[in-house]
Amino acid sequence: MSTPRSYLDAPLAEGAEIPGTPAQAHHLGTVLRRGPGDTVTVFNPRDGEFAATISALRKDRCAFTLGARLRGPAPEPDLRLVVAVLKRDAFDWLVEKATELGVSAIHPVITRRCVVDRVNLDRLSTIARGAAEQCERLSIPAIHPARPLHALLDSWDGAPLLVAAERRQALPIGHATHGLRLPCGWLVGPEGGFDRGELDDATGRAFVTPVALGPRILRAETAVVAGLSVLQALVGDWTVT
Repeated sequence: MSTPRSYLDAPLAEGAEIPGTPAQAHHLGTVLRRGPGDTVTVFNPRDGEFAATISALRKDRCAFTLGARLRGPAPEPDLRLVVAVLKRDAFDWLVEKATELGVSAIHPVITRRCVVDRVNLDRLSTIARGAAEQCERLSIPAIHPARPLHALLDSWDGAPLLVAAERRQALPIGHATHGLRLPCGWLVGPEGGFDRGELDDATGRAFVTPVALGPRILRAETAVVAGLSVLQALVGDWTVT
């Protein structure tokens, strides 16, 4: 039976007793059937990961007593995802997979062909936290409020931003990454693709490069996973041995 992992935003140190959240209490007690004295690990990106035991557990509250540190904090890739808001189930799945693939931030954007114009940040943050706990990363990606694509581009810090441009002549993504360094971002449009004017505006900016993901038209969520996988393999932390 695997040891549960719990993200704690409080400062972590050996010997400390740290309260958990009501959601963590529910998950440990009701879902996993754990109790006081059972072992867990707790983590955050500032302090690393610690062995711990459950020192208290009730229906809506819990606490952990920390043991030795198992892993220290470590740098993680500044790989950003900019993605048009999708329908709920697809976007929930996308956030989970992007977290597993190691993105540092998720920027939902509103485009002309979006069928949804808002996101539930609390729900998405919970999904990201659960994915981080499962995949053994130390951090949780920042999930930003949804805003118009042009506003995101206007405020972008100039880091390279590759955009999936499936209906345009564009370099294959593997060619476009030659010489690329982090930080960088991956931009994917909505289910119906970008409006022509939106794509013209985006690719007219010096930091944006249109790229192709092969001869097939991919669903938005598939394009997210495919592009992030390529970037992690070529310029991200998949290259670390």
